[in-house]
Amino acid sequence: MDKLTQEQRHRCMSAIKGRNTKPELLVRKFLFSRGFRYRLNDSRLPGHPDLVLRKYRTVIFVNGCFWHGHEGCKYYVLPKTNVEFWRNKIERNRLRDKEEQRKLASMGWHSITVWECQLKPKIREQTLEALVYTLCHIYLEDRRIKPYSPVKENIQMVAESETEYCK
Repeated sequence: MDKLTQEQRHRCMSAIKGRNTKPELLVRKFLFSRGFRYRLNDSRLPGHPDLVLRKYRTVIFVNGCFWHGHEGCKYYVLPKTNVEFWRNKIERNRLRDKEEQRKLASMGWHSITVWECQLKPKIREQTLEALVYTLCHIYLEDRRIKPYSPVKENIQMVAESETEYCK
């Protein structure tokens, strides 16, 4: 049973922000201190990614474990009240996240998801260093000189037989 009244619960839930959250600020400050420059919540891309690094063709989503249903995470626990509503809501969020990442991939963007639990103090530094490593790897891999190998194709030309034109 819920300890708060409906109005109190509504006020609490409506106060939860979607932008400039604490985990997002941690990632932003770390990347900026390492020299990465980015745009915030680009509305031209599917899903309005939290961070967009155009130079790296990479978008970063900083997801809350509860809101996006992080499987196997201790912070993802369904509420005891209104269980069916929350199960459906979180499942819709998961499906939307997958669809957005699929659209971004088809547009040629790399997509990285950083979970809230990965930014807890014990493993924060490891997560952020892995993020920098991944971004550098993406940058180098995209700009790697690929060896030229001519494509051998059997090109068959269709030619018309000579016809005499009337003069």
